[in-house]
Amino acid sequence: MQPILKIFVPVLASIVAYYLFRTIRWGLSRIPSPLSLPGPPNPGWFFGHQKEIWSKSTPLGEPTLMDEWHEMYGPTFKAGGFFGGYRIYSMDIKVVQHIMRNDDIYLKPPVMRNLLNMILGEGTGVIVAEGAQHRLQMRDIWKAQIANEGVGEIDPVEWLSKVTVDIIGLTGFNYHLNALNDGQTNALNEAFKTMFHSSGWDSPWMPLIAALPKSIQSIIKTLALACGVDTAMKSSVDCIQRSCRQLLIENKAQLVATGEKDIGSGSRNLLSLLLKSNMSPDTPAHARMSDADVMAQIPTFLIAGHDTTSLATNWALLELSLHQDIQAKLQEELLSVPTATPSMDELNGLPLLDGFVRETLRLHSPITTLGRIAVQDDIIPLAHPFTDSDGTVHDKLPVRKGQLIHLTLHQVNTDKSLPDRWLNLPDSARTIPGAYSNTLSFWGGSHGCMGWRFTSIEMKVLIFVLLRSFHFELAVQKDELMVLKMASIWQRPSLPLVVKLLKNE
Repeated sequence: MQPILKIFVPVLASIVAYYLFRTIRWGLSRIPSPLSLPGPPNPGWFFGHQKEIWSKSTPLGEPTLMDEWHEMYGPTFKAGGFFGGYRIYSMDIKVVQHIMRNDDIYLKPPVMRNLLNMILGEGTGVIVAEGAQHRLQMRDIWKAQIANEGVGEIDPVEWLSKVTVDIIGLTGFNYHLNALNDGQTNALNEAFKTMFHSSGWDSPWMPLIAALPKSIQSIIKTLALACGVDTAMKSSVDCIQRSCRQLLIENKAQLVATGEKDIGSGSRNLLSLLLKSNMSPDTPAHARMSDADVMAQIPTFLIAGHDTTSLATNWALLELSLHQDIQAKLQEELLSVPTATPSMDELNGLPLLDGFVRETLRLHSPITTLGRIAVQDDIIPLAHPFTDSDGTVHDKLPVRKGQLIHLTLHQVNTDKSLPDRWLNLPDSARTIPGAYSNTLSFWGGSHGCMGWRFTSIEMKVLIFVLLRSFHFELAVQKDELMVLKMASIWQRPSLPLVVKLLKNE
């Protein structure tokens, strides 16, 4: 062995051993005292149940993993977390209400913050006239693809993702991402494609690494880059942050050059409105956001703005393909509108379209679970008491500082005790404290999704444009369709669809 290696190898081994010891000690310190909650047996100390929760797919129409566990263990149960810990999962409405009201006690867990920081950097981030040409452009691309026969097979997942990226690019910060124009795409769009098409999002190693202390994350990232792993991801992150910094500079310069100060006039994209508010003399210094925080809003707008809408619209097209009678009635309503460019008020005045969008968002919430971590000990009331292994019934849930709690929003929205609600909302549905239509599709309270109006109206516009031109059917048998789980919180259907050009086109 070379003299340098005789020194280097023991030193490296000592460093690895030290950080491994710190990791194990850190993991053990995060295990709160055990609860007597029911739940599935923990399959292993390292991953717990997080491997299957992170990315397990399910055949369409069959119960998901969370459905099965809620059926077996009740509205509130525990499941294995990383490093021998456990996490609480609940669809109990009192738990939801308590956590929503006490958002100073229940914060976003470090895992989610770390995952977002991989993309957004260290800023904090906050999660309809524009874009009309992009919706029509996608429609025209589809028409061209099926022009010869008047019918063809199209996978809407990729196309809806592209069109919603283009729309949020314009409405968010007046930037042309050109996702629909493959020959004219730009660096920022390519960076986002690399980021979100990375196989890493399917791996449970990603949330595990994000759950580690930052010092250990830094070592892992350094080693990965030194070995040539994730260099494309690192380049994408650098490109996104560089592009966001440039957009911030350009938008600031434009506002200074034009002298725009009034939020009600001039540039109306989200970034310009944020900068106007931030630069206003009426905004106290302590209330102003740093450049890093403002910059972090750009990828946040992109991620939250396009993903929510594209996922929900994919589910809408699947439901229309499965329920031809509803598609026919909705098509009749949309074709009765005398203009191809209705206003927002005209779209919101279409009762079938409005009910269909609401029901789609209820049945297929783009975000299926919401994680929170307790920053202090607490007692949570329960609407549905649980019985522990000793036979004792508990109507309250003691929570220790550091406990992770996941609210299963999809199961709350689709609870069988809540029937069709839109014409005669039942009292049981009124107890759901959501931001949108007594559902938790966009969460609620002070941390509810600000973009729920954008998503609902954008869905209506996309459905309006597409259903006035096309008829949709399944391209495969229903029993061949899968619900694909992504990063434990998103789920989308596996398509393609058969798309037929309407005779009036």
